[in-house]
Amino acid sequence: MTLNTKLLSLLLMAATCCPSLFAQKVFEASSFGIRPNLSKNESPLVNKALQKIKAYQDKTSESIILKFAPGEYHFYEKGTFSREYYISNHDQSNPKNVAFALEDLKDFTLDGQGAQFIFHGRILPVSLLNSANCTLKNFSIDFQHPQISQVSIVRNSPTEGIDFEPAPWVKWRITPDSAFQAYDESWTFTYNHGMAFEKETKRIVYRSSDTHLNTRKVIRNEDGTLRAPLWKDPKLVPGTVVVMRGGKRPTPGVFLSENKNTLLQNVRIHYAEGMGLLAQLCEDITLDGFSVCLKENSPRYFTTQADATHFSGCKGKIVSINGLYENMMDDAINVHGTYLKVVGRIDNHTLRGRFMHEQSWGFGWGCVGDTVQFLRSNTMEVVQPATTITAIKPADKPTAHGVREYLITFADEVAAEVSEQAGYGIENLTWTPSVEFRGNTIRNNRARGALFSTPRTTIVADNFFDHTSGAAILLCGDCNGWYETGACRDVQIRHNKFLNALTSLFQFTEAVISIYPEIPNLEGGKQYFHGGKGTPGVVIEDNEFIAFDKPLVYAKSIDGLYFRKNIIKDSTEYPPFHPNQHRFKFEKCTNIFVE
Repeated sequence: MTLNTKLLSLLLMAATCCPSLFAQKVFEASSFGIRPNLSKNESPLVNKALQKIKAYQDKTSESIILKFAPGEYHFYEKGTFSREYYISNHDQSNPKNVAFALEDLKDFTLDGQGAQFIFHGRILPVSLLNSANCTLKNFSIDFQHPQISQVSIVRNSPTEGIDFEPAPWVKWRITPDSAFQAYDESWTFTYNHGMAFEKETKRIVYRSSDTHLNTRKVIRNEDGTLRAPLWKDPKLVPGTVVVMRGGKRPTPGVFLSENKNTLLQNVRIHYAEGMGLLAQLCEDITLDGFSVCLKENSPRYFTTQADATHFSGCKGKIVSINGLYENMMDDAINVHGTYLKVVGRIDNHTLRGRFMHEQSWGFGWGCVGDTVQFLRSNTMEVVQPATTITAIKPADKPTAHGVREYLITFADEVAAEVSEQAGYGIENLTWTPSVEFRGNTIRNNRARGALFSTPRTTIVADNFFDHTSGAAILLCGDCNGWYETGACRDVQIRHNKFLNALTSLFQFTEAVISIYPEIPNLEGGKQYFHGGKGTPGVVIEDNEFIAFDKPLVYAKSIDGLYFRKNIIKDSTEYPPFHPNQHRFKFEKCTNIFVE
């Protein structure tokens, strides 16, 4: 058999085993009447197109590509899909208007080919649910009138208050009771907090943190600017740009749920009222060139209302590479699971567990065969060896959709102390991912840079953390507030550059790298939360720290931390102010090595 014959034989064999690799159907959006740069509502046409594509795929094994021509497309609430989604770490308000509702698909690709998707009102731009081997690529998401408003400080008087000028795109009015109010067709906001940015650098103003606003009794000046006599803040010098936030999180820009093997490539999110991307209960996700960033030459100073990317209860591997995450109102990435609080002990093998946080409930939590463990909330200590689930069902709903409580039966007898009379949590160890966060730039954002709470290998490498206003990296764990699991066992932080983090104080911002599990009774415990014998723990090596202040690493309740071969340089960009004036500060830790 010749080489060519062997190759042909292999190709035929592959085609027989994997027909979707070769059978491919391309749908052009234009064939459904969806054309760029028309400034009309494309929602009804996209709705019809996706219904036809889904019906086609149900009858074939072909892979499908939906292609858009480059250009600008506009989407309004009218004609969108109406969906009841329960989205982790978001407001559980329903129903939701969804522009691209991609559901129950296999081998599907949405290729924008550079398309700019512009949304109006309150819409979830893209959802992908219950699907496998799907790709979203080559498009951007933005909103014509974001729920965040932007104003410039014109004058600041300690006696007369602050004069400000709204950005040209902000739709605003003065209410009958003389408050500044922004609005669109489906929302209104009277703001009381925001963030202050330097005009030239688009960095958050040094030591400004969350800025309190008071725009009651606002009046219009003769020059057209607005005066807020009750708004007093000496940090807001003329020229400062303030973004006013409403604090709602109805939807992310992209919502992924219960998918397998998903790729997002060259997708840019310029604004979303919640997270940029929220993924829950998914297996194997790759973000390549996915960014939450300002549009080129944009006059805006903000991107998303909350985290850029957020992964809740996922497994397999999460890969986030070559991204730009800037000017969002929270973290670049957060990876965690969710503790259920024990609210009832049915018998020695069965517990009733409840989602506790108001923004995290209503979705699946575990399956038969999953490995779980029990945690004492006040010390964050594991109570007994891990066991497995033998039965699980919603306790307050017929299905997991919209559920708050589960009845869960375990293979092994549950320790007698685990009951509703004291604080205990249940952690699912199966739905925990490994993470690769590499080659990303994180800059000019509120709060923290990157959060990881997973026991599987986490690699944080070759990233540039540039003026994160809080800690650049946080390893957390909390069974009392957000109920976000869990302990980190193997975290490798290497070849990163950290430039002037900690310009403001936020929660958990004790140092540039902060290992800060929330443990109410730290001294009362005997175990260590992070790390552990037989695991690598946390290794911080070959990084460059450029810092204007002292604290580099803070850790509590960890067994195994290595800080070695790092370069530390002093910066004079800001004066030091942090209350923690130790390069390294450790509380209840063991096996700590600093070289």
